[in-house]
Formats: sequence, C-alpha cells, structure tokens
Amino acid sequence: MGSATSRKFLLLGPLLLFLGLAYVVPFLGVVRWSFTLPETGFGQYIAVFTDPLVQSVFVRTLRICLIVTAASLITAYAIAYVWVRGSSVQRALAEFCILVPFWISVLTRAFGWLAMLSNRGLINTWLQSAGIISEPLALARNEFGVIVGMTHFLIPFAVFPIASAMRSIDERVLLAARGMGSSRSRTFWTVFLPLTYGGLIGAALIVFVFALGFFVTPAILGGGRSVMVAELVYLRIFQSPDWGLGAAISVVLVLFIAILLALLRRFIKPAHMVG
Repeated sequence: MGSATSRKFLLLGPLLLFLGLAYVVPFLGVVRWSFTLPETGFGQYIAVFTDPLVQSVFVRTLRICLIVTAASLITAYAIAYVWVRGSSVQRALAEFCILVPFWISVLTRAFGWLAMLSNRGLINTWLQSAGIISEPLALARNEFGVIVGMTHFLIPFAVFPIASAMRSIDERVLLAARGMGSSRSRTFWTVFLPLTYGGLIGAALIVFVFALGFFVTPAILGGGRSVMVAELVYLRIFQSPDWGLGAAISVVLVLFIAILLALLRRFIKPAHMVG
C-alpha cells in the first residue's frame, strides 16, 4: 500500500508542482494585492460590495449569465436529443454542428457575429433590402449581441453532459411507459426529461461557470456598453490603474466559481453513478 501511494505521488508530483507554480502562486500574489494596494486593509473588498459601479457590473454579469445558461440549455437539449435518438443522417448532422465550433477560435466567432449583427451587418442589410425594416436594429454593441455570441460559444459544452445523461437511460423504461398507454409526448415529459435532470444540472453549472469568466466576446460584441466582471477586472488593472480593486474583484469571482464547482461535483457524481 505504501509503495503504491508513493508511486502515485511520484507520478502526480510534477503535475501538482506545475499547477502550483502556474496557478496557485500567481493567485496568491493577486490576493496579496487585494489586501495591500493602494493601502493595507479590507478597503478594496468593502468597495466590491458597496461601490455602485461594481455592483451594477456584478448584477449585469449574473443577468447575462442566467439568460445565456437558459438559452444554451434549451438549444443544447434539442441538439443532444437529435444526436442521441435521431436517424443516422440526423446524428451525423448534429455531431457536425457540435464539433465544428470547437475548430473556430472564440475571437473569430466574436468578429463573425459582429459582422452579422452590426448596423451594417448581414442581418440588418438583408432586412432593409427586403423592406422589412427602415432603420437598422440594435443587435450588436449591447447585451443582446453579448448573449447571442456567448450562447453560440457555450452550446457545445452543454450538449455533452446532456447527451451523456440521455445515453444512460434504459430503453426498457421508455418502452414500459409506452406499453402502459403513455403517448410519446407524455413519455417525454414524465419519464425521459426527469431522467436527464442530472445532465441538465451539470450542463447548467458548466455553462454558468464558463460564462462568468467571459472576456473577449463581451468586449467585442458589447462595445464597452455591456461590461462584465472579467472586462471590469481588465479595465481596473490596465487602464485605471486600480490594481487593488481589480485584484479584489478577481478573488471574489474565483471564490464564487469555486463554490459553483463544488456544486457541480456534487450533482455530477450522483448522475454518473446512476448511469
């Protein structure tokens, strides 16, 4: 037992050392800044919870993340359903739609959506050419554009846990429900959907955690009018400069994400064990 433990430690030791040097040590430096800049104390953390600007950014971030999470789950559930239970052609098409976005960088996708949604973008140009609208719609440089870009990026991450939960369902349970006279729609709502709750919860937490730390997409599609927490940290560190407040916001965000990850582990584990 002792030799096995030591071998595992030797194998994991370099990885743990790398993670400590790459992440833990810099984060401890950020924590130190939050307590020492511009002066020693808890002033920066008091500002995080009392400053109206910081409060408004946190509220906006939570609002956008909740909307993005809901939109991603609904879309991902439909895609995962086709991927798992569709015909061979439908499954191939769904898999193509899931995997292709991973090959395109987040920066390219953000500028692609900007080209689609801007006042002179493809959507407004087409609508005006067709005579449907006389003035361009405000689709970019606002919260709507940010939500569209973030949702598009995060849908594939929501598909995988949902699809995993769908694949773990015993087909005999569905056949039993149909055999007892349940319609297809009733079987879906009363049997199939409840059995995928674990995947839905896991997907929701994954998407929400990723959305909290988004920077590139909100910065490009928001145009500085829909600042989220990550962009606020950037502005405080590199443009104010107010390193202490930026560091305090970062620490609060990391702690909040750590709590969500703990919840993720709690909900994903039972779902995996049931499957």
